[in-house]
Amino acid sequence: MFSLPRKTKSLGLFLRKNTQFLTKCNLTSQIKKNYTARQEILMARGLPKKCALPGVEDIVVVASGKGGVGKSTVSVNLAVSLANMGIRTGLLDGDIFGPSLPLMMNIREEPLVDDNNRIVPPVNYGVKCLSIGLLTEQNKAIIWRGPLVMSALQRLLKGAVWEPLDILIVDTPPGTGDVHLSLSQNVPLSGVLLVSTPQVAALQVAARGAQMYRTFGIPVLGLIENMSYAVCGNCQNSLEIYGNTTETYLEQIQTKVLASLPLDGTITGCCDAGVPVVLQYKTSAYAKTFQNLAKQIVKLLKKQKQEIKKE
Repeated sequence: MFSLPRKTKSLGLFLRKNTQFLTKCNLTSQIKKNYTARQEILMARGLPKKCALPGVEDIVVVASGKGGVGKSTVSVNLAVSLANMGIRTGLLDGDIFGPSLPLMMNIREEPLVDDNNRIVPPVNYGVKCLSIGLLTEQNKAIIWRGPLVMSALQRLLKGAVWEPLDILIVDTPPGTGDVHLSLSQNVPLSGVLLVSTPQVAALQVAARGAQMYRTFGIPVLGLIENMSYAVCGNCQNSLEIYGNTTETYLEQIQTKVLASLPLDGTITGCCDAGVPVVLQYKTSAYAKTFQNLAKQIVKLLKKQKQEIKKE
C-alpha cells in the first residue's frame, strides 16, 4: 500500500503536489473515489433522520426565494380555504425572524403546553396555528444565530400537538437557507407551492428555489402569480403591471401557474385587520381564486398518492 508522507497535512495538498506521479501509477481516480465516498459517509452522520409528523397526512411548503411577494397572504388564505372545505388544516409560521401569522390570523394568546411538554397550537377560523411570534414579545426583535433558529423551528414543528391533520401548510422565509434545508431533511414534504410576482428579479430567485427543492426530491406543485395585475376602480379593466414575464420562466421552473392574484388594497387590508379575504368577502373574485387554489392542491396531493401506490 502507498502511504501519505508525514509532512503532508491534507489529501488535497498531497494530490496537488504529486499529480504526475499518481497519474503514472493510476492512483488518482482511486484516491478521489475513496475520498468522495468517505465525505458522503461523514456528511450523512450529521444529517437528521427524516420522520413523519404523527397524525399529519401531508405537509405543503409555501416558498418563493424573494421576500415581499405575498407568501404569508397566500398561506393564510389557502389554509382558511382548505378548512372551509372541511379539511383538517394547520398553519406553521416558519419565518422565525419576521413572523406575521399572529397578525394575519388574529391570534395573540400564548399557546398552552400539555402534560407531555408539547405546545398546543391555538385555533382560529378552523385552522391550527403556530408561530414564534406567539412565544416572544410582539415588538421585540429576534436576534438569534443559526442553531437557535433551527432549535426553535424543531420545537414548533415536532414539539407541537398538530395531530390529527390532513394538511399542514408551512409559510417559509425568503431564500433557500437553514429553514428550508431543515424542513427538507427532517420531515417528508408532499410538495412546495411557489409564490412570485411576475417580474424577472422575483422569478429568477423562485426558479433557484424550485431547483433546491427538486434536489431533495420534493415536487413543485405549482406557481402562484401574485400582484399580477391591478383592476381599475372606474372601468374594472385589468391592467398588467409587470408584463407577461412569467410565461418565459415556467419552462425553467418546470411547473404551471395555479392562480393569478391582483395587487389590491382589499387583500392587504384584510391581512392587516386579521381577517382573511376569503372570510371577509366570501363571494368576491379573490375568495373564489383561493377556493379554486385549495381544490387544486387537494387534487394534486390525491393524484400524487395514487401515482405512488402504482409504483
